[in-house]
Amino acid sequence: MAVFHKLCLLSLVGCGLAAQLRNTTAKAASIKAADAAHATPCQCHANDPAWKQTTRVVPKCIFIDLGAANGNSFQQFLANAYGPVANCPSGQWEALLVEANPQFTPELTAVASTYPGAVHTYGSTAAYMCQGTTSFSIDPDVAHNHWGSSMKTSHGSTTVTVPTVNVMQLIAETVVPGDWVILKVDIEGAEYDLIPCLAQYANAGTNVDIMFLEEHGWLQGDSTFTPQQYAASKAGLKAAGVAIPDYHSQTL
Repeated sequence: MAVFHKLCLLSLVGCGLAAQLRNTTAKAASIKAADAAHATPCQCHANDPAWKQTTRVVPKCIFIDLGAANGNSFQQFLANAYGPVANCPSGQWEALLVEANPQFTPELTAVASTYPGAVHTYGSTAAYMCQGTTSFSIDPDVAHNHWGSSMKTSHGSTTVTVPTVNVMQLIAETVVPGDWVILKVDIEGAEYDLIPCLAQYANAGTNVDIMFLEEHGWLQGDSTFTPQQYAASKAGLKAAGVAIPDYHSQTL
C-alpha cells in the first residue's frame, strides 16, 4: 500500500512538473510571439540617391503629420497652432498626413477630398525609419480616440499589419529649398527609432525647420537605439538648425 502511495505521489509530481513545463513553454512562446510582433521591421534608411526629387519650384509651408489620427492635428495646423499659416512662403501650404490606424482612413480620405491637391494622406500606414511592414496594436479606448495605438506595444485587442513609410524619403521627395517644413511626430514609441535615423539624414538641417515631438518615455526600451544615442541625435538635429520646442499634443 505504501509503495502504491509512493508511486501515486511520484506520478503526481511528474504530472505537475510536466504541467509546469508546458505552461513555461507556452508562456515563453507567447512572449516570443509578442516580441516578434513588435520587432524592428527594417533598418534605418536615412539617405538614398535613388529617391526622386520633386520638380516643384514655388516654396510653401509643408506640414508633415506623423500620427495624424482623424485629421485633428491638421485642423490645429489650419488654426495656427503650429505657426501662422498666413506667413507661409508664397502664401501656400501642403500637408502630408500619416496614420497607421485603419479606422481613421475614411476620415483622412474625406479631409484630402476637402483640400484636393493640398492634402496627401497615407492611411493605414505607419511612419518609420524605413520601408517595410509592421504589426500595429489598436488601443480600444474609443473615448480618447484610440490614442495609445502603437507598433511598439500591445493593447491585447485588435492588431493589424500595415506598411511603413520611410519618413526621410517622404521629406526628400516633397521638400524644395525655401519651404518652411513643420514635422509633427506623435507615433507612440516609434520616435525612439525614427529620430536617431532622421539625424543621419544628410539634409535634415535644411529640409526640416521645426519639429514638434511628442515623447513616450515608457516605450523607449524597445528602441533599436540606446537612450544615449537618442539624446545625441536630438542634440545633433538642434545643432543642424532644427528647432525642437517642448511639445505635448493637445489633440487626441
